[in-house]
Amino acid sequence: MKARHKRLSLVLLGLSGLALAAWLVLSAFQKNLVFFFTPSQIQSGQAPAQRSFRVGGMVEQGSLQRLPDGISYRFVVTDMAQRVTVHYKGLLPDLFKEGKGVVAQGKLAADHSFVADEVLAKHDENYMPPEAAYALKQVNAGQPAAAKGQP
Repeated sequence: MKARHKRLSLVLLGLSGLALAAWLVLSAFQKNLVFFFTPSQIQSGQAPAQRSFRVGGMVEQGSLQRLPDGISYRFVVTDMAQRVTVHYKGLLPDLFKEGKGVVAQGKLAADHSFVADEVLAKHDENYMPPEAAYALKQVNAGQPAAAKGQP
């Protein structure tokens, strides 16, 4: 084998190794990518059925229920246009309250409720996730709640 062929095979081997590494990184990134949806988007069917995502909005007044097992909760998240029932098993954050902003991460159940793995509450009176603030502003302005930057 000539030196030229050896160099070419090494270059091709290096490029294929680089392509494989890039594919592995991108596939891992795609699996861990979590999108944000509003209750209006969930009710219109825009949210993925089999994939984890985040839902955000306000916790509806009077909707928080502690279930008999003592560690499970049910509450309603709203964007002032639509509502989604959220089921969560675990400890709620200290700042979690009715009428306040919340972001929950999990999956849709067969009955179109949301089963959360994680619940995040806002950290002060003025904070709301940018996507939730944008969606609430769109709903209050009478426009559809299409989230900015959604795929």
